[in-house]
Amino acid sequence: MKRLAGKSALITGAARGIGRAFAEAYVREGARVAIADIDIARARETAAEIGDAAIAVEMDVTRQESIDAAVAKTVDMLGRIDILINNAALFTASPIAEIRRKDYQRVFDINVGGTLFTLQAVARHMIERGGGGRIINMASQAGRRGEPLVAVYCATKAAVISLTQSAGLNLIEHGINVNAISPGVVDGEHWDGVDAFFAKYEHKAPGQKKKEVGDSVPFGRMGKAEDLTGMAVFLASDEADYIVSQTYNVDGGQWMS
Repeated sequence: MKRLAGKSALITGAARGIGRAFAEAYVREGARVAIADIDIARARETAAEIGDAAIAVEMDVTRQESIDAAVAKTVDMLGRIDILINNAALFTASPIAEIRRKDYQRVFDINVGGTLFTLQAVARHMIERGGGGRIINMASQAGRRGEPLVAVYCATKAAVISLTQSAGLNLIEHGINVNAISPGVVDGEHWDGVDAFFAKYEHKAPGQKKKEVGDSVPFGRMGKAEDLTGMAVFLASDEADYIVSQTYNVDGGQWMS
């Protein structure tokens, strides 16, 4: 018996990277998935490549009307939403003295506001239809500590951890388990942008920061998107019924809590 057989999932930021890996893992475990992304063309390509168990849904997590429309379309096409993964996020870095208000607002709007209001919209659906559900937020090791050049991003991920705790305590009375995954450094196309920030502010050669952070992981390498899928499947499964408001580190040993 597949662990997610008969379940329907909505995954934000799922056209590529970690979100896509989650979608592929969920389909392997018997779920149907909505690939939600602001890049609808790439979302459609991803859904087509995954197969008949996947659909593409356009979603801009900074716009409530877009969130509501994506949730409604997912329910219309898949029948219900049993699982939500709040994966959409944006990274930024700069010294404290150079942080711009518009950049701060943009990152908080996506990473915190997008998580909160997508969670809210799906929770309302789950409460209305009954039967509970699973909500998984994507935190980060950056939410466990401050970093000199990453104040805004770190603060957003700390907020996601706190939001997970509060939402989990509030929604468990409806049978909705809210938990989070805290990755460490995960390789992928997004790391080209991360590496560029550090090349600029730490005066490093392109690729140098990526090598340094990979070498610093106790496991011996940077993570891969596939390293996170086991936890994502577990938290969505019946095996996680008694787990509420927790944030799990999946980071190769970088953070212990």
